[in-house]
Amino acid sequence: MGVQWVPSACPCCASLTGGGTCPVCFWTDDGQSDADADVVRGGPNGDLSLTLARLNFAVYGASHPRYQDMVRPARPEERP
Repeated sequence: MGVQWVPSACPCCASLTGGGTCPVCFWTDDGQSDADADVVRGGPNGDLSLTLARLNFAVYGASHPRYQDMVRPARPEERP
């Protein structure tokens, strides 16, 4: 009996994609959460705060409009 992998929710789109760069919204999980969602950290998400990325996802379907062609819909097992 092995350990079962349980995917974590993307902080931006909430899809259960696990971490790293989310294929559903293209947000890179850098540990940012609701506590500091308005902070622009730089790093892999550039000039985006988590708050702005969430708004972009609601409007454009991606954490930034430039990523619209790089994302895919959440699979049934990835939906929150």
